[in-house]
Amino acid sequence: MLLSLLVVALALAAYSRLRAITIDGIYPPTGTRRAVDGTTVHFVDVPADRPDAPVLVFIHGASGNLHDPMLALRARLQGRYRLIFVDRPGHGWSQRAGRGDAAPAAQAGRIAGLMSDLGIGRAIVIGHSWGGSVAAAFAVHHPEKTAGLVFLSPATHPWEGGVTWYYRLAAMPVIGRIFCEVLVLPVGKLARDRGIRSVFSPAEPPEDYAEDAHIDLSLRPATFRANAEDIADLFGHVTELSPRYREISAPTTIIADDADSIVYTHIHAVGLERDIAGARFIRVKGAGHMPHHTRTDTVVAAIDEVAGRAATPAETVA
Repeated sequence: MLLSLLVVALALAAYSRLRAITIDGIYPPTGTRRAVDGTTVHFVDVPADRPDAPVLVFIHGASGNLHDPMLALRARLQGRYRLIFVDRPGHGWSQRAGRGDAAPAAQAGRIAGLMSDLGIGRAIVIGHSWGGSVAAAFAVHHPEKTAGLVFLSPATHPWEGGVTWYYRLAAMPVIGRIFCEVLVLPVGKLARDRGIRSVFSPAEPPEDYAEDAHIDLSLRPATFRANAEDIADLFGHVTELSPRYREISAPTTIIADDADSIVYTHIHAVGLERDIAGARFIRVKGAGHMPHHTRTDTVVAAIDEVAGRAATPAETVA
């Protein structure tokens, strides 16, 4: 029996390795890869029509990559702003230095380093879901680089209830690695489609969303594990970070659906509105967890409004 289980596990691991290589070929890097603080960051830099246009930095959520916000917003904003879409550490095609990169502050530091390398002094930061914690950490730790903030269904505060069991399992030191290498890809595609429907509900996902947003990249064993570490560790990080949100002074808008079943709006979005002086909270009914796709007009208008409140154009550094 044990021998049979071992044979099955080895076969599944071999399948996973081959499938991951196939996914890499189907969804190769589409932007630029640059060394920042000893790791490689993958990003897409879309120039504006004028050199003094404001800069927008987009931070994707869990189980995603830069293609999710780029799919929703690039066409609507291109030309008027310089757009920087970033793969968070361990996601898409950005490298991860280790478990320390699960900290929102560490990920914010990587983005701050990238901005400096690109000669960008200040930017409006747009964070979705888990990426909202990075946007908040960015504003706390790098206020001089923060021109404004837009939070989309953010996850930013301590909550009750923990996280789903398979994220806790996948984040464990030894058994988690085995779990990711053996089981994630064989069952991942079925769970992927159900998960997409869940995050968009009650709205419908765009046609061909999984393919256009390169979602299968998140099913590669190393990426799934990085995502699990992010999710498993988030509670501790936001417990430590959230008392400092009152330090944030940048113009801020929060967009969320009160009925969001993925991230609880009454804890996170409401908490940000309470903690950040002058923050504006826009409630969007029926938008689900993905307002940048389901309420794109509202999100674009909010970005424009924050840019107007920021009042100063993007600055560059030598």
